[in-house]
Amino acid sequence: MSRYDFTTQRLFLDAPLAADALVPLDRDQANYLVNVLRMGPGAAILVFNGREGEWRATLEGDRKRAQLRIVEETRPQTPPADLHYLFAPLKQARLDYMVQKAVEMGAGTIRPVITRRTQVTRLNEDRLAANAIEAAEQCGILTIPTIAAPRPLADVIAAWEDESPDRRLIFCDEDAAGSDPLAILHALRGTPLAVLIGPEGGFSPEERTLLVSRPFVTTIPLGPRILRADTAAVAALALVQAAAGDWNEAP
Repeated sequence: MSRYDFTTQRLFLDAPLAADALVPLDRDQANYLVNVLRMGPGAAILVFNGREGEWRATLEGDRKRAQLRIVEETRPQTPPADLHYLFAPLKQARLDYMVQKAVEMGAGTIRPVITRRTQVTRLNEDRLAANAIEAAEQCGILTIPTIAAPRPLADVIAAWEDESPDRRLIFCDEDAAGSDPLAILHALRGTPLAVLIGPEGGFSPEERTLLVSRPFVTTIPLGPRILRADTAAVAALALVQAAAGDWNEAP
């Protein structure tokens, strides 16, 4: 039997959750439940706020004054995922996809980095957060990932040993030696990890030299094919989770 209820609509609520509490819905949430999904009073919904687990709730009222009555806890809160995902932002549609997939794959912190060949340097952080919430709603995730402000790659690397002294940075390098990323990652089990995916066009020679020279950076190859940045993100996160991440942990 599945550990999750995938048949009941899930909704993120930025509100305290407790048995018998009444939580008003904002206009967009009410419209989605009542008009789009055509839910009526008494309909069951699973809700979470990223802090107090998942709860079963029932819909009350109509679209203009819709609210949820919190009934009972269905799952306790889980710790936030420890995997960091660093990426050079892409154009909007592919950026939306990449953030959603990173959340689904278990990234607990989303960290945009600006590189020499980055396509987009100004980000809508509210949209990034909305995509993270949507992915969490759809995939049974209880903790909303942290969305960091964009920073230049050089600044991130310069501050790494002060800000993340125990965390290894996995650099997905198309020029990395060897052909077995799993063997490299197996050796890092139990180590806090971050994954770095570069922009379309790759890192500049100076950026690559900067990365491979740092003692906290581990380079891995991603196979014989050149991957688009959003495809590389999914491939790299799958490798990391399978070899050294939470896919190895008991449910």
